[in-house]
Amino acid sequence: MPEQLPTPQTAARPDAGAHAEPLPGPADAAAPSPRSVTMSVAVLVTLLLLTVMVFLRVPYAVSSPGPTRDTLGEVDGAPLIEVEDGTPTYPSTGELRLTTVSVVGGPGYPATLPQVVSGWLSGSRTVRPVEAVFAPDITQDQLDEQNQAAMTSSQESATVAALEELDFDVPAELVVAGAVEGTGAMGVVEEDDVVVSFQGEPVDSYTALIDALAQTPPGTDVALGVLRDGERLDLDVVTGERPDGGSQLGVFIDPQFTLPVDVTIRIEDIGGPSAGLMFALGIVDLLTPEDEVAGEVVAGTGTMDVDGTVGPIGGIAQKLAGAERDGADWFLAPAANCPDVVGHVPDGLRVVRVATLAEGRDAIEAIGAGQADTLPTCTAAS
Repeated sequence: MPEQLPTPQTAARPDAGAHAEPLPGPADAAAPSPRSVTMSVAVLVTLLLLTVMVFLRVPYAVSSPGPTRDTLGEVDGAPLIEVEDGTPTYPSTGELRLTTVSVVGGPGYPATLPQVVSGWLSGSRTVRPVEAVFAPDITQDQLDEQNQAAMTSSQESATVAALEELDFDVPAELVVAGAVEGTGAMGVVEEDDVVVSFQGEPVDSYTALIDALAQTPPGTDVALGVLRDGERLDLDVVTGERPDGGSQLGVFIDPQFTLPVDVTIRIEDIGGPSAGLMFALGIVDLLTPEDEVAGEVVAGTGTMDVDGTVGPIGGIAQKLAGAERDGADWFLAPAANCPDVVGHVPDGLRVVRVATLAEGRDAIEAIGAGQADTLPTCTAAS
């Protein structure tokens, strides 16, 4: 008789009304302590505050080294400076770099707290209250328009100064835009008068008028010949004192130049008047057979008047840093900016002080010839 196998046993199922013990499971999570809750809330609040701080706009402007551009180079495959009327031009093996400042914190470009803090910690940036940099209530469109107008005027002045430096005649119609309050011209000279003579001598260029005034003592009663509505008039004007010597008429002149050479300057996304010196030097280099900079990299800045005067600019410390960053060994600085230059010159960059276009031209020729050791620089006594 076969052996009977044991019957498999199954777990007993409790009756519907019976009490059943729960099966063992994961241990219940412990309730968070008050300290843990406090820490979690603090972390969340901190993250929220940090997020707000990143995007928080603050009333400061941060100036940083901006891009530099070689005025002897190209922009999008075309020369930055081009002569378009067949006038002979000459190549150069060096670079003449204009320098710029990038600013956040102005109209349309508000500064954030991290940008301001970073500026405070940086050796090449400057942080100032926004009202110290930008006029109150100015809009982004107005600022862009002003900067573009200043750039256009700078290019024209640089072209005139460069051509006259090269002994081109640059005739101009000297149109009066108005008289300066409190001067001898007030009530005598009228808007839209055209100046044609000074002390009986014909005046056919802006530089000729400036040169004549430079030789005239302040307080002189001069005869100013003008055309008014087509009629020739001789006006008596008592000159005022010019800060750098000689006289001034006390009139605003809007010269309408007739350029003997057709010069085009291509520059985008850069505004203001401070590239005038480097534009003028680029034109001089382009129109002369000499290779003035001869492989050297020279950066610089400065406004340019049509009479060749180099004027001061803002942001010199940032421009020095940008020049060194982009490989310049030399920097041409306006003489009036020397107090701001001292203490901000990066290692390896040599600064040359210039007050006129002629001095700037002499400087780049000396640098290219390897004879720059005696060029003037900025010192604490400058």
